[in-house]
Amino acid sequence: MAGKFFDQWTVGDTLEHEIRRTVTETDNLLFSTMTHNPQPLHLDVEAAKESGFGQILVNSTFTFALLVGLSVGDTTLGTLVANLGFDKVVTPNPVFIGDTLRARSEVIGLRASKSRPGQGIVTFRHEALNQRGEVVCSCERSALLKSSA
Repeated sequence: MAGKFFDQWTVGDTLEHEIRRTVTETDNLLFSTMTHNPQPLHLDVEAAKESGFGQILVNSTFTFALLVGLSVGDTTLGTLVANLGFDKVVTPNPVFIGDTLRARSEVIGLRASKSRPGQGIVTFRHEALNQRGEVVCSCERSALLKSSA
Protein backbone atom coordinates (compact mmCIF):
# COMPACT_ATOMS: atom_id res chain seq x y z
CA MET A 1 0.00 0.00 0.00
CA ALA A 2 1.53 3.27 -1.11
CA GLY A 3 -1.03 5.73 0.28
CA LYS A 4 -0.74 7.26 3.73
CA PHE A 5 -3.25 7.16 6.56
CA PHE A 6 -4.90 10.34 7.84
CA ASP A 7 -2.65 10.58 10.91
CA GLN A 8 0.52 10.26 8.79
CA TRP A 9 -0.08 13.55 6.94
CA THR A 10 0.85 17.06 8.03
CA VAL A 11 -0.17 20.35 6.45
CA GLY A 12 2.55 21.39 4.02
CA ASP A 13 3.59 17.87 3.01
CA THR A 14 4.47 17.98 -0.69
CA LEU A 15 4.96 15.24 -3.25
CA GLU A 16 6.35 15.16 -6.77
CA HIS A 17 4.65 12.09 -8.23
CA GLU A 18 7.01 9.87 -10.22
CA ILE A 19 4.50 8.54 -12.74
CA ARG A 20 4.32 10.57 -15.95
CA ARG A 21 1.95 10.07 -18.84
CA THR A 22 2.13 11.09 -22.49
CA VAL A 23 -1.35 11.91 -23.77
CA THR A 24 -2.27 10.09 -26.97
CA GLU A 25 -4.87 10.70 -29.67
CA THR A 26 -6.57 7.50 -28.55
CA ASP A 27 -6.84 8.76 -24.95
CA ASN A 28 -8.57 11.93 -26.11
CA LEU A 29 -10.81 10.20 -28.65
CA LEU A 30 -11.97 7.43 -26.31
CA PHE A 31 -12.51 9.73 -23.33
CA SER A 32 -14.46 12.26 -25.40
CA THR A 33 -16.69 9.65 -27.00
CA MET A 34 -17.08 7.62 -23.80
CA THR A 35 -18.39 10.73 -22.03
CA HIS A 36 -20.59 11.76 -24.99
CA ASN A 37 -18.67 15.00 -25.53
CA PRO A 38 -19.02 15.90 -29.23
CA GLN A 39 -16.96 19.13 -29.02
CA PRO A 40 -15.27 19.52 -32.44
CA LEU A 41 -12.15 20.95 -30.75
CA HIS A 42 -11.56 17.45 -29.36
CA LEU A 43 -12.62 15.31 -32.32
CA ASP A 44 -12.43 17.18 -35.61
CA VAL A 45 -8.94 18.00 -36.90
CA GLU A 46 -10.23 20.46 -39.50
CA ALA A 47 -12.40 22.35 -36.99
CA ALA A 48 -9.51 22.39 -34.51
CA LYS A 49 -7.21 23.87 -37.18
CA GLU A 50 -9.67 26.76 -37.52
CA SER A 51 -9.62 27.42 -33.75
CA GLY A 52 -7.21 29.63 -31.88
CA PHE A 53 -5.29 26.49 -30.92
CA GLY A 54 -4.68 25.33 -34.50
CA GLN A 55 -4.80 21.69 -33.47
CA ILE A 56 -6.82 19.16 -31.48
CA LEU A 57 -7.28 20.28 -27.89
CA VAL A 58 -7.28 17.45 -25.34
CA ASN A 59 -10.54 17.18 -23.41
CA SER A 60 -10.02 19.09 -20.15
CA THR A 61 -12.01 16.58 -18.14
CA PHE A 62 -9.54 13.91 -19.26
CA THR A 63 -6.70 16.16 -18.07
CA PHE A 64 -8.45 16.58 -14.69
CA ALA A 65 -9.07 12.83 -14.35
CA LEU A 66 -5.46 12.06 -15.28
CA LEU A 67 -4.21 14.56 -12.69
CA VAL A 68 -6.16 12.84 -9.94
CA GLY A 69 -5.08 9.40 -11.18
CA LEU A 70 -1.40 10.35 -11.20
CA SER A 71 -1.69 11.39 -7.55
CA VAL A 72 -3.56 8.40 -6.12
CA GLY A 73 -0.64 5.98 -5.79
CA ASP A 74 1.25 8.26 -3.41
CA THR A 75 -1.67 9.80 -1.54
CA THR A 76 -4.73 7.62 -0.97
CA LEU A 77 -4.08 4.15 -2.42
CA GLY A 78 -5.37 1.66 0.15
CA THR A 79 -6.31 4.30 2.73
CA LEU A 80 -9.23 6.05 1.02
CA VAL A 81 -12.73 5.74 2.42
CA ALA A 82 -14.23 8.19 -0.09
CA ASN A 83 -13.45 11.27 -2.14
CA LEU A 84 -15.67 13.98 -0.67
CA GLY A 85 -15.26 16.63 -3.30
CA PHE A 86 -13.19 18.52 -5.81
CA ASP A 87 -12.96 22.30 -5.70
CA LYS A 88 -11.26 25.10 -7.61
CA VAL A 89 -10.62 23.03 -10.74
CA VAL A 90 -8.82 25.22 -13.27
CA THR A 91 -7.11 24.54 -16.60
CA PRO A 92 -4.85 27.57 -17.17
CA ASN A 93 -2.98 26.13 -20.17
CA PRO A 94 -4.08 23.76 -22.95
CA VAL A 95 -3.03 20.14 -23.33
CA PHE A 96 -2.27 18.80 -26.80
CA ILE A 97 -1.79 15.29 -28.12
CA GLY A 98 1.79 14.27 -27.39
CA ASP A 99 2.16 16.35 -24.22
CA THR A 100 3.68 14.51 -21.27
CA LEU A 101 2.08 15.30 -17.93
CA ARG A 102 3.36 14.91 -14.39
CA ALA A 103 1.74 15.80 -11.09
CA ARG A 104 2.58 17.28 -7.73
CA SER A 105 0.52 17.49 -4.57
CA GLU A 106 0.49 19.45 -1.33
CA VAL A 107 -1.54 18.84 1.82
CA ILE A 108 -3.41 22.08 2.53
CA GLY A 109 -5.83 20.92 5.22
CA LEU A 110 -6.42 18.24 7.84
CA ARG A 111 -9.46 17.62 10.01
CA ALA A 112 -10.45 14.64 12.12
CA SER A 113 -13.91 13.37 11.22
CA LYS A 114 -16.56 14.29 13.77
CA SER A 115 -18.97 11.58 12.62
CA ARG A 116 -16.52 8.78 11.82
CA PRO A 117 -14.07 7.94 14.61
CA GLY A 118 -10.74 6.67 13.31
CA GLN A 119 -11.02 8.63 10.07
CA GLY A 120 -10.12 12.11 8.92
CA ILE A 121 -10.34 14.50 5.99
CA VAL A 122 -7.20 15.46 4.09
CA THR A 123 -7.41 18.27 1.57
CA PHE A 124 -4.83 18.13 -1.22
CA ARG A 125 -3.91 20.72 -3.83
CA HIS A 126 -3.00 18.79 -6.97
CA GLU A 127 -1.29 20.27 -10.02
CA ALA A 128 -0.59 18.74 -13.43
CA LEU A 129 2.36 20.13 -15.39
CA ASN A 130 3.36 19.55 -18.99
CA GLN A 131 6.86 18.85 -20.29
CA ARG A 132 7.58 22.61 -20.32
CA GLY A 133 6.72 22.95 -16.62
CA GLU A 134 3.46 24.81 -17.34
CA VAL A 135 0.53 24.09 -15.02
CA VAL A 136 -2.24 22.65 -17.19
CA CYS A 137 -4.70 21.73 -14.44
CA SER A 138 -5.03 22.24 -10.70
CA CYS A 139 -7.65 21.36 -8.13
CA GLU A 140 -8.31 20.83 -4.46
CA ARG A 141 -9.44 17.35 -3.43
CA SER A 142 -10.99 16.50 -0.07
CA ALA A 143 -10.57 12.85 0.81
CA LEU A 144 -11.84 10.89 3.80
CA LEU A 145 -9.02 8.58 4.91
CA LYS A 146 -8.64 5.81 7.44
CA SER A 147 -6.37 6.42 10.43
CA SER A 148 -3.56 3.98 11.17
CA ALA A 149 -4.69 3.35 14.75
